[in-house]
Amino acid sequence: MPGSRLSQQERRTVAAGLTEGLSYTEIARRLDRPTSTITREVNRNGGPTGYRADQAHQATERRARRHKAAPTRSSAGTGTGTGTDGPERTGARDFEKEFTALLIQTGLPGMASRVLACLYAADTGSRTAAELVQRLQVSPASISSAVRYLDEQELIRRERAPGKRHERYVIDDDVWFRAMLASANVNALLADAAHRGADTLGATTPSGQRLAAMSQFLTHVGRDLVTSATRWREVFAAGSESTPGGAAPE
Repeated sequence: MPGSRLSQQERRTVAAGLTEGLSYTEIARRLDRPTSTITREVNRNGGPTGYRADQAHQATERRARRHKAAPTRSSAGTGTGTGTDGPERTGARDFEKEFTALLIQTGLPGMASRVLACLYAADTGSRTAAELVQRLQVSPASISSAVRYLDEQELIRRERAPGKRHERYVIDDDVWFRAMLASANVNALLADAAHRGADTLGATTPSGQRLAAMSQFLTHVGRDLVTSATRWREVFAAGSESTPGGAAPE
């Protein structure tokens, strides 16, 4: 159950819980789901005030169909040298090192940062585990742990072409939208924990008041983050459809 998608009825339970003013933890307990699953579900679909069960269910099904129908990128790129993204460009590895260092500064684990930078530097936006091992000169176990982490954070997605045995790890157009949602998820979890702490320690105590203020701050920031990310995702999607070459709108 924890690893499966939420059903439409479960989403209606989520919506009902939000209407009642329940915390994500309480809603998760009702559904026997991880709190992170509920947090991600709500933030991905309008936030606590904009969540609609049926719309969320339809959006999830559309995303699933889109990912299933997306052509594999393994055949993209016709250059030689790397086998997946054309010849080695001058400065490519320097960029990967610089980008890796910046990702680490944001709090991303070191190996996950290396993998993500490596995927960004590929013209195809994707690589197999074997290609990552060869490119980064690390063990398969290291790659496995890194991609598992990135997949859990929804910073990459897995893709397998029909009849192919090996998965490819893919950066798609929604990666930064999902990254913003992941940040909002963390804010929501912290806000929820602070709210519980305030209740436990007492709303009139200095520690309880401090935690209550923290909860309110993170809740509002998280909601604003989701609203902004959703808006700009729609703006750039509209710009890609209406401008030649998918250029971002001015």
